[in-house]
Amino acid sequence: MQLPLYQVDAFVTARPFSGNPAAVCPLDHWLDDATLQGLALENNLSETAFFVGSDGHYDLRWFTPTTEVDLCGHATLAAGFVVTSALEPGREQVKFETRSGTLKVSLKEDGLLLDLPAQPGTPRDTPDALIQGLGITPQEVLAAPYTVCVLKDEEEVRNVVPNHEALLEVDRAVAVTAPGVTCDFVSRFFGRGYGVDEDPVTGSLHSILVPYWAQQLNRDNLRAEQLSARGGALGCHLRGDRVELTGIARLYLQGQVSL
Repeated sequence: MQLPLYQVDAFVTARPFSGNPAAVCPLDHWLDDATLQGLALENNLSETAFFVGSDGHYDLRWFTPTTEVDLCGHATLAAGFVVTSALEPGREQVKFETRSGTLKVSLKEDGLLLDLPAQPGTPRDTPDALIQGLGITPQEVLAAPYTVCVLKDEEEVRNVVPNHEALLEVDRAVAVTAPGVTCDFVSRFFGRGYGVDEDPVTGSLHSILVPYWAQQLNRDNLRAEQLSARGGALGCHLRGDRVELTGIARLYLQGQVSL
């Protein structure tokens, strides 16, 4: 059996080899879960997106190398890029049915716009394992689909050296964020519980961060950067209970998988 495979860098910056690489695998029909998980492990990227459908409407699932997840932003942006550039060129919007409801990817002059549900966090305590895991005491900690730690400034975010085993005692994934120097806010994401020690650019994290920073800065339009080794850039807009992320995607490679 031959399956098409695209590797797409999502939320790239101006420099080469930036953004978050996602594998995108369009399917004629769903394969069994063990095969999907095996393909994601073989790809060994933070996410592999699989979808089934046609005419701009698809069912979409995401797998890390170790597990299926409920929401992934960068692989959805990558899947939208594959549909609009390769499978259905000329289409301006794609709808994906997912575990997190209907997600849309739309073509814009400055890139692709991804529509996600907002997932605001609520304050929580600061466990000792979190301080041990980050090597610093956060100014604020939010409970959301991930644990989010607010730090003082961009330098503190850059300088975090995570103890991944300690962070696993807190949550499957822990993020840090702070005001940015050349953008509105910055972040990093540590997800050993999902098989990804540090994710290059995490769209789903921004469904938490955008409502938070929109309230802190009293603005609905924001610019964000993720300070991973690869780096990533996101335009952000809070629209009621939705978060809109704008980013650029680039095709890195295209081929076939033989099973």
